[in-house]
Amino acid sequence: MNDTLSRQFTPSRLLGGLMLAGSLALAGCGNGDDATESRSISVGTVAGPETEVMEVAVRIAKEEYDLDVEIVEFTDYVSPNAALADGSLDANAYQHEPYLQSMVDDRGYELVAAGRSFVYPIGAYSERHTSIDELPDGAIIALPNDPSNEGRSLILMHNEGLIELDDPENLEATPVNVIENPRDFQFREIEAAQLPRVLPDVDMAFINNTFAQPAGLSLDDALVREGPESPYVNLIVVRAGDEEREEIRQLVSAYQRDEVAAKAEELFDGGAIPGWE
Repeated sequence: MNDTLSRQFTPSRLLGGLMLAGSLALAGCGNGDDATESRSISVGTVAGPETEVMEVAVRIAKEEYDLDVEIVEFTDYVSPNAALADGSLDANAYQHEPYLQSMVDDRGYELVAAGRSFVYPIGAYSERHTSIDELPDGAIIALPNDPSNEGRSLILMHNEGLIELDDPENLEATPVNVIENPRDFQFREIEAAQLPRVLPDVDMAFINNTFAQPAGLSLDDALVREGPESPYVNLIVVRAGDEEREEIRQLVSAYQRDEVAAKAEELFDGGAIPGWE
């Protein structure tokens, strides 16, 4: 990892890191009246291959627009939006629209999409079974515990005929919305980043490709997976009012390139589908 482009934030370092990120962001977010204003912005990503994909866009932004983009890495799904909302970041790139909307609704963040990135299909993996048909009655199913990805997993199970939901279009469904569970599956709600670690201890786990790929899991091995028609395209997100800011438009333009798509293909082995095409 290029330390001049990125640094990793763990929960124990988050407060100090956000203060530093905030000072860096403020350096590049003046009121536009100063003609010598530094052309630099910061963007939050989830640590791992998504950061490597963003690094390609960072290079393009510098080469084509003389725009300096600093990547700030996070290890969870909540902190990047908190950092963006409080001004510590100029943008982040890690979440799909249902998750963004849930954060806006729950926390009152004034955040909007400035552009699309990739669809990272979610899959259900198992180290104990090779097919859905092998799942025993009472199987333990691990789900991501964030609002939209949990619903995303349950909807996929509903569509596969494994369970029945009271409303299969409810993107924030939880196990309480399961009205038919003929095989008596037992659900465990786990933080998304921890799902690869608990995989040996459960019968099946739904894991976002963001975390599946670094753990050596391939969508080809998933017992159930989303297809390219998934509505869960990831976004480049900014504070409301910044979506037409020149530096943000340049970042989006630099990201939505064939070189970036090629890097995602290399890293995710078909598990990242460009959402801007």
